[in-house]
Amino acid sequence: MQLDMFIDEADDTRRATTGCVVAFDLETQHSFEEVGGRGNMDKLKVSVAVVGNLDHGTYTSYREAEMGALVEDLFAAKRVVGFNTLGFDYAVLAAYTDRNLKRLASLDILQEIHRELGYRVSLDKVAAATLGSHKSGHGLEAIEWYRSGEWEKLIRYCTDDVRLTADLYRFGRDNGHLFYLNRWGEKARVNVSW
Repeated sequence: MQLDMFIDEADDTRRATTGCVVAFDLETQHSFEEVGGRGNMDKLKVSVAVVGNLDHGTYTSYREAEMGALVEDLFAAKRVVGFNTLGFDYAVLAAYTDRNLKRLASLDILQEIHRELGYRVSLDKVAAATLGSHKSGHGLEAIEWYRSGEWEKLIRYCTDDVRLTADLYRFGRDNGHLFYLNRWGEKARVNVSW
């Protein structure tokens, strides 16, 4: 990660997201097991979120105390691109705002894939087949990094997921399809349109 392209949460010179396409991801403080299951997403709490501005090539991190700024930045964007944002990230973020996150101009890549295939595919399987890249960790590691105060690792991991999401968005936009590894580990194609 190029640090000159990254805007830390302590930097008050954030780039505006107004009218820009952004990619978004967040990590949580707790696991589903700790909060009593998927029905309690509002209890997971955000550890960190990252917004990648696809127009400017910058990445901004937000800690839990900055969720108000994050929500405003998301609403200022032209489009918010994510992977499972509608099924997960917005449900977690909703605990921090009264604004209706369903009103965001959103593109959920997982939802688009699910609509075409009829089942879900992980970010890692789509990124591996489409980009030749893998996720740099997993969500349970992110929880441990949060608890041990390893902010650099946590932010880097979340930023890596945002980069993968942004690259998948661009690939799908430019080519009209993505690839994924199916249940037999074979590379398969899924058509997309955005």
